[in-house]
Amino acid sequence: MLGIGSASAIVYGVRRHRPARIGPWLLLAAAIVASAAGDVLTASGRPGVADLCFYAMFVFVAGSLLQLTRIGAILVDRARLIDLLALACSTLLVVWVFVIGDAGQIGNISGAYVIGALLLLAVVARLLVAVGRNPSAALLVVGAVGVLVSDIAQPLWPGRLSESGFVVLYLAWGAAALHPSMVRLTEPATPRPSPWRGRWAALLGISVATPPVVLLVEAVQGTVGDGVVIAVAGGITLLLTITRLTDAMTLNRRALTRERGLRQASAALVAAADAVAVDKAIRAAIAQLMPPDAVRSVDFATDDRQLTLEAVPGPEAGAPPRSWWLDNAGHDHATLVCPLWLEPLAVARPSGGALILVGRRDTLTATRDALEVLAGQAALALDRISLVEAVGRRDSDLYLRAVIRTSADITVVIDEDQRIRYASPSLRELLRVPDLPPLATLGDLVHPDDRTQLRQAFRGSGDGVVFCSLVRADGSQVLVEATYRDLREDRLVQGFVVTMRDFTRSHEPNEQPAHGDTRTKAPARVNRRSARHRFRF
Repeated sequence: MLGIGSASAIVYGVRRHRPARIGPWLLLAAAIVASAAGDVLTASGRPGVADLCFYAMFVFVAGSLLQLTRIGAILVDRARLIDLLALACSTLLVVWVFVIGDAGQIGNISGAYVIGALLLLAVVARLLVAVGRNPSAALLVVGAVGVLVSDIAQPLWPGRLSESGFVVLYLAWGAAALHPSMVRLTEPATPRPSPWRGRWAALLGISVATPPVVLLVEAVQGTVGDGVVIAVAGGITLLLTITRLTDAMTLNRRALTRERGLRQASAALVAAADAVAVDKAIRAAIAQLMPPDAVRSVDFATDDRQLTLEAVPGPEAGAPPRSWWLDNAGHDHATLVCPLWLEPLAVARPSGGALILVGRRDTLTATRDALEVLAGQAALALDRISLVEAVGRRDSDLYLRAVIRTSADITVVIDEDQRIRYASPSLRELLRVPDLPPLATLGDLVHPDDRTQLRQAFRGSGDGVVFCSLVRADGSQVLVEATYRDLREDRLVQGFVVTMRDFTRSHEPNEQPAHGDTRTKAPARVNRRSARHRFRF
C-alpha cells in the first residue's frame, strides 16, 4: 500500500505541477512499483522473482537519473559525473569480490544491491549539489539513504526497524513529486560541453574493462561465485559508457548543425540588400537550427516601435543583455528576445529592434547561444544596409548641392518628421541668415499660423503644393509657393523634396493663389491682408 500510494503521489505531482519533462518522474514511479512488487513477492516466499523486481527497480531508477541529468537539464555537464560513476562502480566491484567476501555477500547482504544503492545515492547527492536548496532533490537524497541503510541492515538484523528505510524511500520520493520544487529538476539549461581529455577517456576504458577482467580472474581460479554482482556492475558500466558516447555524438551533431546554419545565414546576410532579405535569411536559418514543431512563432522587428512594451527593456547600467526571457507563452513554452543592438553602430540605426521567438523552452535554451549569434549577424547586416543608404543619401545630397548651387529656386530635402536634411543656399539668402539652426524643421521657418496646414500636408502621401509664409531674421515675412514630392519610398532620398518659389515677386500681395486638386488653402498671411483691404474699402 505504501508503494502504490507513493507511485500515485508521483503521478499526481506530475499532473499538478507539469514539469518540463515527465519521463524521469514516471520512471521513478515505475521503480517504486517494482520495489513494492518485490516486497510482496518476498513476503509470499518467492525470493527469486523478488530479486528480479528489485533489479528492475534499479534499472528504472538509472533511467530516471539519466533523464534528470540529460544535456539541457539542471546538471548540464554530466560527462565528468558519468566517468566518475563508472570508475566508482568498477572499484566497488573489485573491493566487494576480492576484499570483502565470497559470493558477493557478507552474511546475507547482497553486493549488487549495495553497489546499486551507493551509485543511486551518489547521483542524487550530485543533483542536490547542482540545484542548491531544493526540497524535492533533498527528499530524493533521503530516499536513497533509506534504501542504502535497509539494504545493509535488513539482512543482518531482520525486523521492522531495519525495513524502515524502504518506508522512508516510499514516503520521501512521493513527497518529492508533490513539492512544487520538483519542476526545477527538469528545467532546461544551456549545455556547457567539456573538452575531451585523455585521462578521463582512460578512466572510462578501465571502468568498462574491469568487470570482464574480474570475471576472467574468477573463472581462472575455478569457480565463479560472484556472477550476479559482476553482471550488474558490467551492465551499469556499459550503460554509463553508452550514455557518455551518446552525449558526445549529440553534442557533435548539434555543433555541426549550428555551424552549418550560421555559415549559410552569414552568406545570405552578406548578400542581403534590404530588411526583407534579412528577414528571409533569418527565418531560413531558424528553420535549420530548430525543429519546426518546436517553434510557435518568429517575429523579426527592425524597429522598437513595432514591439510591445514588455519586449523592450528599460534603461540599465552597463552593456545591454544579449537575450532575455519573457515567461508569458504558457507552461511548456517561453519567449526569447534577442535584441538587434550593436552599440558602436547605434548612431547609424538607432531604431533598435529585436528577434522574438516563441517555442519550447528546452529547444530555445539549447540553441540560445546560436540565436544570439544569429541576431548579432542580423543587426550587423541591418547596420550595413543603413550605412550604405546613408552614404547614398549623402552622395545624392552632394550631387544636388553641386547642381543647384547657383540656381534661383529654393530646394529643401526634409525627413518624414519635417527635419531639414539639406537646403540650397538660396533659402538662406531669402531668410537673410548666415546659416540655418542645427536640427531645424520646416515648421520652425514658417509663420506659426501656417504650421498646422503644413503639418497636415506632409502627414499624408503623394505630391502637392502648399502656400506659406517664411519668417525672416528681422521678423518680416515672405510668401512662398512650396511644391513638394513624396520620395519616402525612394531608397536614395527617403524623404520629401520641396521646391520653393517667392510668390510675391510675380504676384500682388493680396492675390489669391489658384486652387486645384493638389493645392492647399491660402496661407494665413494672405487671409489677413485680404481682410485688411476689405476693411479699408
